[in-house]
Amino acid sequence: MTPNNCVILGYIKQISYTMNTVSKSNSIFSDPNLNAEIEKNARHRTFVKGEILMKPGDEIIFIPIVLKGSIRIIRQNEDGSEVFLYHLYPGQTCAMSLTCCQSGKKSIIKAIAEDATEVLQIPVKLTEDWFNYPEWKAYISSNYNNRFAELIQVIDLIAFSHMDKQLLHYLEERSKALNTRVLDITHQEIADELHAHREAISRLLRTMEKKKLVRLGRNNIEVLTLK
Repeated sequence: MTPNNCVILGYIKQISYTMNTVSKSNSIFSDPNLNAEIEKNARHRTFVKGEILMKPGDEIIFIPIVLKGSIRIIRQNEDGSEVFLYHLYPGQTCAMSLTCCQSGKKSIIKAIAEDATEVLQIPVKLTEDWFNYPEWKAYISSNYNNRFAELIQVIDLIAFSHMDKQLLHYLEERSKALNTRVLDITHQEIADELHAHREAISRLLRTMEKKKLVRLGRNNIEVLTLK
C-alpha cells in the first residue's frame, strides 16, 4: 500500500468514526428522518465541570439536549440572588429555555455543567419546525411535564418546608447528579444557590451532622442519607 493510500484510508476511518459518534448521539430518537435533521443541524459541544452554558440575559440561540453528564439549572434575579431549581440528565432538555425562546425572551436561568458534560445544541429556529415529527412533539411535551413537576417540588419546599429540608434536598440532588456521596463544596456556595446566609447554612449543617444526615469535612460534605 502506497503512503498516499494509507493517508486516504486513515482519513476514511476518521470520517467513519465521526459519523458513528454523531449517530450514537442521536439514539434518543428512533425516527430516522428526525435523526437526519438533528445530524444535519445540531452542534455537539463538551463542557468542563463548572462551566456556564447559559446565564440570565443571554440570547437563546440553541436548546441543549444532554448526552452525557448533567446540568444544574439555577434561577438568578437581577441583584444576583440565586435559587436552585433542578438538574438535566442525559436525554433531557430545558423547558424554561424552550419557553423563553418561543416567546422571544432572553434567558432567565443560569445553566452550569455539574460535571464533564456533552450536549447537542439544537438551533432555536428549528424547535417549532420539528413539531411535524410526532416523536419530537412528544419529547418536548414530556420535558415540559417533567420540569413542571420538579418546579412544583421546589416551590413546595420553599413555601411549606423549613430550610433544613431544602438544604437536604439540595445536597441529595447534587450528590445524585455527580454520582457521589462526597461533595466538594463550601458553605458559601450552598448559601448562594439557596438564597440564604452562610451562617444559617453552617448552623443547619452542624445540626444535620449531629443527626447523622451528613458528615462535614474541610470544604466537602458527605451525604449520609444516600446509599
